[in-house]
Amino acid sequence: MRIRATVAAVTGAMALSAFVAPAALAADGPKVPAGVAAANKAAHSATSGKAAFSSAADTGTPYALDATFSNVKVNNGKGIVIGTTALVKAPVSFTLTHGADVDIHAADFVSAVELYRGADFANEDEWIDSTNATCTDTSATAANCTATIEIDPAWLLNTDAGNWKAGAFAVAFNGEDPDNPNLDNVGVATKDNVTTAKLQRRSTLTVNAAPEPVKKGKTITVTGKLSRANWEDGHYHGYTNQPVKLQFRKKGSSTYTTLKTIKTNSTGNLTTTTKATVDGYFRYSFAGTTTTPAVSATGDFVDVR
Repeated sequence: MRIRATVAAVTGAMALSAFVAPAALAADGPKVPAGVAAANKAAHSATSGKAAFSSAADTGTPYALDATFSNVKVNNGKGIVIGTTALVKAPVSFTLTHGADVDIHAADFVSAVELYRGADFANEDEWIDSTNATCTDTSATAANCTATIEIDPAWLLNTDAGNWKAGAFAVAFNGEDPDNPNLDNVGVATKDNVTTAKLQRRSTLTVNAAPEPVKKGKTITVTGKLSRANWEDGHYHGYTNQPVKLQFRKKGSSTYTTLKTIKTNSTGNLTTTTKATVDGYFRYSFAGTTTTPAVSATGDFVDVR
């Protein structure tokens, strides 16, 4: 679940109270995936020591579930690249090791991964939960599990780009009503900071080399623009003051060679010159940053005569 800007600044304790009624959050914000909301509340209740349920039944304390997590991966270790409109789905995988008496296939057993920003799993400022994992047994006490994290760019602020921590949790409700449990009968296992993930603003890069054709030895002007998604207004804007390589690939070759590095201007535009030598392709290439993925323009062919 992700808290929008209107409530993103709340403390961990206040965030837990917001969890009492997820549907009451802003209509344009994400909701906890089906089947995960109550488990998330129970997990946070166990790790923070604060009540996450508003009912009278919230009088107990979850017991430590005999389960742990390893080999956690979010989007196969790659940045999650998000544009301006399309819903993005990122795969999650992990190994769940558990006691022989833990039924991970029970209808009311939930395991998931949460991306978060903040001190730790119990005191996050922002969070995004995966779906309930599907687990395949590899032995009587271990399973390989997969889930999905879904992110709509409309939920995000530009400041959300960058590194996030990932925590994992599992909850066994053991027949209790997930929305109104006696927590003494609920088992919870959590693990902080099991891996990290990057949310990145999708980038685009263009190139145009002119004139074409051109006489050998004459000057070629190469222009282009580096842009990236703005999650707050739903458009792409120039990425300013960024180093970008001008590269050349000779006709018949498959390898680009860097000719020089220049920086984008205040609107993300690129302009430089080079000499015409042989037929080939010019392109710009951007190495990327924590908040923005690497991108290379499609090569523009120049016929040298």
